[in-house]
Parts: sequence; structure tokens; C-alpha cells
Amino acid sequence: MAAPALLSAPPPSQPTDEAEAAPHASPPPPLSPRRRRPTVRVTSEFDSESRLFSHRLSFRLLDGLAKLRLRLHHGGGGGGTGALPPAPEVALLARNFSVAVDTAARSALLRGVADLAGSSLRLRASHNTKEQQGEVTVTSNLGDSPCKIELSSLVPPDGLPRTTFIFPNGEFSVNQKYLDEGNRILSVNGIVRSHVLNGVCTALYSDNEMNLKYRYKDEELSFIPSISLPSNSLSFAFKRQFTPSDKLSYRYQFDTNYWSAVYKHKATKNVKWKAGYESDERLGWASLWVGDAGGKTKEVPLKAKVQFTLKVPQDNVKNSVVMFHVKKRWDL
Repeated sequence: MAAPALLSAPPPSQPTDEAEAAPHASPPPPLSPRRRRPTVRVTSEFDSESRLFSHRLSFRLLDGLAKLRLRLHHGGGGGGTGALPPAPEVALLARNFSVAVDTAARSALLRGVADLAGSSLRLRASHNTKEQQGEVTVTSNLGDSPCKIELSSLVPPDGLPRTTFIFPNGEFSVNQKYLDEGNRILSVNGIVRSHVLNGVCTALYSDNEMNLKYRYKDEELSFIPSISLPSNSLSFAFKRQFTPSDKLSYRYQFDTNYWSAVYKHKATKNVKWKAGYESDERLGWASLWVGDAGGKTKEVPLKAKVQFTLKVPQDNVKNSVVMFHVKKRWDL
């Protein structure tokens, strides 16, 4: 019996489709190498005013699933205070769990978070080993709406849980508060934002006090008046963007006549200087940043930042001081 056609080899004189396509097929593009994050990071800082050195060491563990962070300080006692440097700090950080150890108090703060019921329910918990006290918070979505409700309670419980209702334009919360006489009352706090006349109006209510703030901003101008009730404390802030590199900010407090002004100039992304005056301290100052002031240290040249600051008291120019702050990172 002849062999089935499916098992027969093709004639030598007739190349297969794969053989015809092979010379013309382009090789698959090479896979981009995965960027390997450094296993050890060391960030050192020095502040000339406090004369304090700070070093933060970060170690990646379990193939990046966890991180061990150690912070050390030495020096200090700047300004003649003779203050001792802070105690070492140790922390173990993971995606949903962290442990922060306070070596001076010989205690640890445990924190954890978990998403339940398809991420519609979030559970957060914390516990202080020395005080033997913690807090549990549950946040739940209200159906398909963007609103949420949050319940938070101390462990062990001490009164009613704090209830917070979160909605797109703000939130408000109700919790129990102790008075000086030891009595408990219900305290209401909240914040609401709304767009009004091409700006944003914000109302903040806390402990029977309300702050109303309006913020108008366009590409060149910002104007922010604010009033506090029932004290009727009125203030306003003004910001003017002259060019993409030059900006002036001014703030005035009507009840105290306090005012301050700051001028900023950004020469390049990594070079910026500021100059300002504060009337309450009768102090003029100027500072120079080398390295992106608002960015991360790893994103600036040489992974280093330097800030120089000159402070000139108006009443005694001879007591002017020059301070600097240095921050440097190493990836090992």
C-alpha cells in the first residue's frame, strides 16, 4: 500500500513555500533590553544651616518585590542649638505592606492595604506596636457612580467611626471630637470646589470656621482672593507670568498688613534662581538652584542638586548669611 500523501516528502525540484519565503522574510526585531534598576541606591544630603548630614540607603529585595530603606543622620547642632541628630530610621516597603521602625522610641508602625470585591472595596489598616493602637479604614464605591463612602475607626474602638462621603467636587466627614471638659460632640468638616466665572471657587469648613477662596488663572495671570469666617480675615495672592522663564508672585494679608513677594527666573531646566522679601520677618533673600528643583535627583545631571541661599535682615545687614544645601545620589 502506498504511503499517504500527507507523509510524502515534496519532490527535490519543487521548493516548499517555507523555503521560498525564507530568503525574503525579515528577521523579527530584537527585543529591547529590560532596563535594570539599581540594586542599591544611596542618597546623601547636607544642610549648612543645621550642619546635618543625612544618608538614605535603599536595597531592592526579592527581585524588586520589596525594598529595605535605611536613613542615617550625623552632625547637627547648627545655629548654636546643640541639638542631637535624629535617630536612625528603618523601613521595609512592599506594594501592599510596610513596616517603619522608630529606633528612638523602640516601636514600629505597620501599614497594609488590600483591594476586595473586584477593587470596589479597599481596606487599609495601621498598627503602632508601642502604643498598642491602630486604625482600620474601609472605602467603598457607591455603585457605578463616582462617589465613595469611607468608614474609619480606631482599634480598639473609641467612639463612633469617622464617616467620609467623597464626591467629584469635594468631600465632607463627620466624626466625634472631645472637648476640654471631656464631653463628646459631632464635628463636621468638608471641602467643596466648583467652577465659577472662568475660575475655581473652594469652600473649606473645619471646626466652625470657613475659608472661601476663588482662583482665577489663565496663561499669564493668577488672582486668588481668600476670606476666613467668622474672623473676616481677608487676603489675596497675585501671580504674573511675564515669559515662560520669568514669574512674579505677591501675597498680602489685610488684617496683619503682612506681605511677601517672590520673583523667579528659570535660566535652563536645571538652573533657576529666586529673590524675595517677607515683611513679617523684615527679611530679603535670594536663592540659586543647580539641578531641577521640582524634579527627582535621578533625573538631573550627575544626579546632584545644589541650592545656595542668601538671607539679608533689613534691620541688620551685617548679619547676612549664606547657606547651601547639597543632595547627591549614587546607584550601585
